[in-house]
Amino acid sequence: MTATPALKSFATADGRHPAGIDLSAGVLGAIVLFLSALVGLPLLWLAVFAFTNAKGMPTLANFGDLVSDPDLLDPLITTFSLAGLVAVFAAISAAPLAWLVSRTNLPGRRIVRALLTASFVTPPFLGAISWEILAAPNSGILNRLWREMSGGTEALFDIYTFSGLVFVVTCYTAPYVFVVLSNALDRIPADLEDAAGILGASRWRVVRAITLPLALPALLAGALVAFLQAMTLFGSPAILAIPAGFHTITTKIYSLFQFPPKPEVAAAAALPLLLVTMLLLFMQSRLLGRRGYAVVGGKSGEARLMALGIWRWPAFALVMMVLALPLFLPYGALLKAAFSRVPAGPLDLANLTLAHVNFVFIEFSQTRRAFANTFVLALGTASAGTILALLIAYRVARQGGRTGRLLEALVSAPLAIPGIVLGVGLFLAYTRGPLVLYGTLWILFFAFLTIELPVAYQQMRASFRGLHPELEEASRILGATRLGTLRRITAPLLKSGVIAGWCLIFIGVVRELSAAVILSSQNTKVLSVVIFDLNESGDLGAIAIIGVTMLLLTFAIIGFANWIAGVGADPRRAVG
Repeated sequence: MTATPALKSFATADGRHPAGIDLSAGVLGAIVLFLSALVGLPLLWLAVFAFTNAKGMPTLANFGDLVSDPDLLDPLITTFSLAGLVAVFAAISAAPLAWLVSRTNLPGRRIVRALLTASFVTPPFLGAISWEILAAPNSGILNRLWREMSGGTEALFDIYTFSGLVFVVTCYTAPYVFVVLSNALDRIPADLEDAAGILGASRWRVVRAITLPLALPALLAGALVAFLQAMTLFGSPAILAIPAGFHTITTKIYSLFQFPPKPEVAAAAALPLLLVTMLLLFMQSRLLGRRGYAVVGGKSGEARLMALGIWRWPAFALVMMVLALPLFLPYGALLKAAFSRVPAGPLDLANLTLAHVNFVFIEFSQTRRAFANTFVLALGTASAGTILALLIAYRVARQGGRTGRLLEALVSAPLAIPGIVLGVGLFLAYTRGPLVLYGTLWILFFAFLTIELPVAYQQMRASFRGLHPELEEASRILGATRLGTLRRITAPLLKSGVIAGWCLIFIGVVRELSAAVILSSQNTKVLSVVIFDLNESGDLGAIAIIGVTMLLLTFAIIGFANWIAGVGADPRRAVG
């Protein structure tokens, strides 16, 4: 094997190799301690407060209040009803889309897949506000158009209802089901379907007897993801449910921190949410990891696309109509509200205005600070989280063992911690000595890092699986330390995966509201919290300007990161 320039750089001019000091053991120990504190400390304080009263005495009364007080029990019932309905509707809406994109000759399949994936960038709370602009009973754009066309006075839509909340949450959870299911459909080999066709099965019978059973575990796992997202979501329920006069468990936990605060009851309400989340994640891993539907064999051919015939363009039109719900209509509503005196007013020059732009960027004192806080935290968290995830994934993928399993367990644990629960735990942990972080950006940094680190780790772990360790072994033979090998050899080879992990963390930080709304103070507010505050005052124009700007900056930074990922890339370079 010919040594690469990266490996040659390890050797000195006279052929000797630097001894180097291997600091990997110390770095590994520091990572284990850091992750243990990052995850364990807020959960410890959560448990302490859940089982104590206001005087600090041990008690189970906090849990008794959950099942006996209607003000606490009703949000629990509402939450599980919401999550169950969202899981069903998300699966029903995403399954046909995934099948059309993955298994048929639908026009523009790549564009549809990209648009559905792009919907992840839209924060659910911003989507909920967009649907406020569209479907508020009195001032919604759609209701005003309906009244003008029908001549009636009744509203066609009322977003401030339980069904309205189910609809909005489904719009922004169905993409999760789509991604899980479309990936599973892409991996189904063509051999089984071809064999069934040779034996005389019709195309639809092949779908029913072969494709659907193989994709069923992924569909169920995607539905569980939708259930989990709906159960732990804070922003959309806070924007739509509270004005409608009802609570979910996340909004109720938030209300328990309002005056007079009841942190003990909030901690007790957060623990069941944490336990149910852990159970759902366990069920999801069992579904995706089960072997009952596994295909045994060698490399298979690509799947044969079903010809839609005369239904090809009607199917495309249907897909575009579905995409209008989370993307086209909300984005259009935001743009209209951003530059209109009255969001539901007519599209004419008399209704156009730049007053909202002037207010947000000139008059509103919180805007610049919130933008700075958001992007400082997003950039810092994405950079620190990417480095940390890369180190952990390298250790787990290349060495494994008990330490590797411990690291994987620690870095994956935050998946089971809903943002609102983590916010409660961090608030309880860092509002008292010895380390008081409340009122600083550090508490938000730790919250965002905890929430987003598992996603980056999963991305890095998948990248390592596709990278042969040959060059790393050669680097070690030439005298490099593990950390030196990771920096000079592995990380450059994994550039696209590293950039993808960085982008995932960045997007997650910009979207995060549930933990931020509890942990932010007057000087540490981020854009999501400012938008939430403005929504309470009903300033939809200012929200639209901030939302559009936030989305544009996010897309620009992600595009720039992807451009960097492609700079200097050599498609001929391969290892194996």
